[in-house]
This record gives sequence, structure tokens and C-alpha cells, in this order.
Amino acid sequence: MQNLENKNILVVNQKVEFFEALSGFETNNKYQILSENGENLYLAAEESNFLLRLLLKKFRPFKINIISKDGLKKLTLNSPFRFFFKEIKINDSNNNYLGKIQRNFTFFTKDLTVYDNNNNIICDITAPFFHPWTFTIKKNNQEIGLISKKFSGISKEFFTDADNFSIKFPDNADLNLKKILLGALFLIDIIYFEN
Repeated sequence: MQNLENKNILVVNQKVEFFEALSGFETNNKYQILSENGENLYLAAEESNFLLRLLLKKFRPFKINIISKDGLKKLTLNSPFRFFFKEIKINDSNNNYLGKIQRNFTFFTKDLTVYDNNNNIICDITAPFFHPWTFTIKKNNQEIGLISKKFSGISKEFFTDADNFSIKFPDNADLNLKKILLGALFLIDIIYFEN
């Protein structure tokens, strides 16, 4: 994922699954990961059990593989079953553990904590009550980056749960932090925007 090093902004578009739109049955999510100017960088594909998707919805265990244009697996995101404190763990292509994102218990805000591979807190991600589509990446209470859900159009928003996101990485973020924060985007989609 070396081409992430010089990217400060990514766009992630969830693909519309027509079976899901017609039937209402949740299918495995698929996403395109693009550069800011629309260059296709990666494909992300969820793996999860149909019955668990149907019964557990956003609480289901799942795995997302991020694959390069030439078909090589670059990242694996694993999220175990949890009703509370949902988390996602990020491993690189060599199965080295990079870090995790964990949802925190809150009443009115959306709050996640980002950890490195030694379980040290790197930063927090929060969305206030009145801005539920804007997730601010903060370190020491200073905004350093942003994950935003973008409006997808009336028909896409009404008939599907396919979402569009952008992520602005912190200035001078290293490659591992970018990989971890990209994993946060997928966790945010599934726990907050999966209907």
C-alpha cells in the first residue's frame, strides 16, 4: 500500500448491490477506494455469514479484505461479534497486527478510540450529536483529520444502505496510521450507517 504514502485524502464508495436493493436482504458489502482525483486504488470486500448478517445486522462478526488492482491482498480487517464495544483489528498483507479501533460507550455522541499494535492510544474519533455524518479525528483534543459520510443521492440513500465516504488523513501521518484509520472508516460505516 505504498501509494497511500503520498495520499492525504481518499474517497470510499460502497457499491450498490441490486439483490439487496430489490429484496432488502443484506449482502456482503463491497467498496471502491479512490484517490481524491478519482484514481481507482483498491477494492474492499466483506466476508460474513448470511444468517449472521440477517440476524445480528451491525453486530455481526465480519472480515474485510482490501485488495490492490492486481488482486493482491493488502490489508485484512477483522471484527468479532460484540453487542457492546464493537472493534475492528487491522493486519497487513504479511498478517502483522497494526492496531485496532474500538467503539466506546456514549449516549449522545459517536465515539471511537484508535490503538496501535502495542495497545497505546493514538487518537480518538468522535461525531457530535448534531453532526452525525462528520467524524473528527482528534489527538490531545486537537482536530488532526476527518472522516465524512457524503450524501449519495435520494434514490441511493432511500433504497439502499450503500454509502460514500471521504477521509482526510492527519498531516505527516505514517503509512501504518493511514491503514488503521482506513479501517476505522469501514467500522464507522457498518456500526453507524448499516440499516
